[in-house]
Amino acid sequence: MSLFQFTSRRLVSQAYCGLKPPPSKKQRICLEMARPNSMVQQGHPLSGFQLPSHCLSGWRPASLSLLTWVFPGYTVPCLHCVIPSTDRLPEDTSLLSHQRWLTDMADFREVFAKAKHIAIITGAGVSAESGVPTFRGLGGYWRKWQAQELATPEAFARNSSRVWEFYHYRRELMLSKQPNPAHVAIAECEARLSKQGRSVVVITQNIDELHRKAGTKHLLEIHGSLFKTRCTSCGNVAKNYKSPICPALAGKGAPDPEIEDAKIPVENLPRCEEQGCNGLLRPHVVWFGETLNSDILTEVENELEICDLCLVVGTSSVVYPAAMFAPQVSARGVPVAEFNMQATPATNRFRFHFPGPCGTTLPPALARHETEIIS
Repeated sequence: MSLFQFTSRRLVSQAYCGLKPPPSKKQRICLEMARPNSMVQQGHPLSGFQLPSHCLSGWRPASLSLLTWVFPGYTVPCLHCVIPSTDRLPEDTSLLSHQRWLTDMADFREVFAKAKHIAIITGAGVSAESGVPTFRGLGGYWRKWQAQELATPEAFARNSSRVWEFYHYRRELMLSKQPNPAHVAIAECEARLSKQGRSVVVITQNIDELHRKAGTKHLLEIHGSLFKTRCTSCGNVAKNYKSPICPALAGKGAPDPEIEDAKIPVENLPRCEEQGCNGLLRPHVVWFGETLNSDILTEVENELEICDLCLVVGTSSVVYPAAMFAPQVSARGVPVAEFNMQATPATNRFRFHFPGPCGTTLPPALARHETEIIS
């Protein structure tokens, strides 16, 4: 049965239900205590880690790589048996949370090693670590307006100059931003796995093109792109990286609340360059109240139907229809891993949840597994 059913105007989700599976019993934290291993330098916060004697002969390179990501600068040889002494942990951490994190990551890595078709759904959180404003919540304003007041067809019809100032500001800002370690980890994972006959698709709600800049090839931008325009007259969609996008917007768009609107005449706003058209351009993004592109949604449906592992990265899981993608994948028994700063309304439906900055948690999760063969 298809994950999604389409009508001409909207995406309709099918009913689903699911419980978070219990943690895998394959991985076990060993409670045998022994003297600290000499590989953990005395005086470091991890010098209280205790290792049973069998660790020295059983450590794996993948485990070592994982732990050096989690605890930069420290070397601990065995993922399964490491037990921190609670009086040595930083004040903002706990023994159980570290054990749970390591065990869940070990389980995830085993699933990752076997996956053939990986779908990665990303949201604003992954770009926030590159310094991209989310325009959500407290402080999420451009001048006196929130994005919901500007990113609508009605707002563009009322004041196209103001809306273009808002998007011009965002375009110019993004030209100065670079992908962060999360973007890079995803792109490198895709390139590496493609050589092994495995696939990675990125389904993003972001319009900033940082995934593309990082090198991601198989990319579905369900909300469009800041760097594409669509003509309101002829409908032509075109890439546009001009800076500024038109002379009248040069130096405009500052976000400070005291800045007055530029009130640019509509004839001086970005215009279509198709022969004989000259229609008013708009950003090629999906605004509030608009439907998503049905062709892209069909591609999303096809990818989610064949994926055997799904990652949800930096998304609040409250914006629809994207918020229902991963829960419906999970409902058919596919492992879903959530990487986000906090839990979300969908967290309990997923097998894995890794709290923290995506740029920290995602690179070790997607790093080369020891079973991979490098060609």
